[in-house]
Amino acid sequence: MIVSINPTSGEEIASFEEHSAAEVDSALTAAVRAQRAWRARSVEDRVPLLRQMAVVLRKEKTRYARLITQEMGKPLVESEAEIEKCAWNCDFYAENAPRFLADEFIESSATESAAVFDPLGVVLAIMPWNYPFWQFFRFAAPALAAGNGAILKHANNVPQCALAIEEVMTAAGCPDGLFRTLMIQPDRVAGLIADDRIAAVTLTGSTQVGAIVAAQAGKALKKQVLELGGSDPFVVLADANVEAAAAVAVKARFINVGQSCVNAKRFIVEEGVADAFVQAFRRGVERLKIGDPLDAETSIGPLARANLRAALHEQVERSLAAGARLEIGGQPIERPGYYYAPTILDHVTPGMAAFDEETFGPVAAIVRVENADEAIMLANQTEYGLGAAIWTSDLGRARQLARRIDAGAVFINGMVASDPRLPFGGIKRSGYGRELGVCGIREFVNIKTVWIGPARNSAPASKSE
Repeated sequence: MIVSINPTSGEEIASFEEHSAAEVDSALTAAVRAQRAWRARSVEDRVPLLRQMAVVLRKEKTRYARLITQEMGKPLVESEAEIEKCAWNCDFYAENAPRFLADEFIESSATESAAVFDPLGVVLAIMPWNYPFWQFFRFAAPALAAGNGAILKHANNVPQCALAIEEVMTAAGCPDGLFRTLMIQPDRVAGLIADDRIAAVTLTGSTQVGAIVAAQAGKALKKQVLELGGSDPFVVLADANVEAAAAVAVKARFINVGQSCVNAKRFIVEEGVADAFVQAFRRGVERLKIGDPLDAETSIGPLARANLRAALHEQVERSLAAGARLEIGGQPIERPGYYYAPTILDHVTPGMAAFDEETFGPVAAIVRVENADEAIMLANQTEYGLGAAIWTSDLGRARQLARRIDAGAVFINGMVASDPRLPFGGIKRSGYGRELGVCGIREFVNIKTVWIGPARNSAPASKSE
């Protein structure tokens, strides 16, 4: 049984029976059949589906946003923004897929050669709960435009969102069988990955799960894209606009109740401005409103699950025991649901849980450094490499420092965020492969070389009588 729990109250919302082995088999067979027909269409014939997906998402934005908030707890205004971003992504690929997938010709006086982009087949998407619509649609729009089919295995705490995604696809006119949501337990995923009808795998999730999926897909020699954990540094140098940096830092850490791989987590601040930054940061945190996420004024709702809150609090306690100083928060909130007080830990150093581990929730770690070189060194002193931010008034130096940071993205004087126009992904234990932009649409294609030599007559010329 797959159960949906409302994290605001801890009460069960709905439950669903798993799909049987026969139902899974039927879905895979149908997906392969549908994908063969879908790939035969031109990309120009595929992109109207993406436009309709955007239409449906916007038409039902209010309903889908409430569903996200009820199942995983983020504030309603953020859920609405998530649905709108999904629609934007669909529109972006509808507009740009024909150009991204156009044959690339190689000039030669003797031959006509080109790189062409063929779909791989049916892609298994293993998706997380923290952005239950966005994580799927940022993969699906380019993958479908490229001619692939898709099978969704969503996180089991957001089953209603998983079924709502299937509703979107059906309402948009997706060919029967080309996409399907499967309601199964995690221990059945290995069988899907090994199945010959699955051509490739994409996963957004924890580093631990990513390693398991990578091993399973690697054993089957199947392409993977993995977007995994992060411990993003937010570097504030002494010449930065401290008030502006602190204001953005509040959003960068506490958006989605801090439950994002790409949230800023380690705030690495030059000592000369550290006190001023912490004070400004604290003022911003104190203005956050904790409450019912369905209330439009709420900025901090519950964490998605009780075990996530327990793990976060244990990390805070270990960090304090190791010498971190509690600036604000540091405790679960005594009310129904899985709430945790927005927390700032100051004087965090390497070796503490808040520095070394990914903290998935509303906890910020302040790390004080002497200079920019030490800031970059500590920014890179992590097993992760997803995103990073640098705050400074010297843009020339910022560009140089950005090249020294080990991350898939570096934002200067801004908050790290995904954007349909820009490639998104990480290095090290944050995964590999890219989503979004032209790079994202080319992850699940066969980049095929087509070489054509000069025409020759194969039959000898006939002799005149």
